[in-house]
Amino acid sequence: MSTLKVTNIQATGETASRAVSGVAAAWVNYIADGTQSINDSFNIASITDNGTGLTLVTLSASMLNNDYSATTGGWDSAYYLGISSGAIKTSSTCLFAFGNTSNTATDANEASGLIHGDLA
Repeated sequence: MSTLKVTNIQATGETASRAVSGVAAAWVNYIADGTQSINDSFNIASITDNGTGLTLVTLSASMLNNDYSATTGGWDSAYYLGISSGAIKTSSTCLFAFGNTSNTATDANEASGLIHGDLA
């Protein structure tokens, strides 16, 4: 396999270029309600149900350090999604969801996570 080294990239059809460091290091779209499963992903080895509202996301390729940025989201307006405190590691992070009316952990229907930072 060859390695292509660049500073900026521009996809075919795009008018703007962007720094390679701005491209996501990992992302996942998954079902958290019931039997958890990945719909689609990049650089994600697996997801693990860690209890109600908690999903452990394990990376295929680790991050350089645990100072990366992780963001979550979901399509169901009944839930807030976020990164659980203290769970950011170089090889994984834990995503959580809780109901916006009860403030208790809840398994969201469809959720997603996005990680930006330097790969090891």
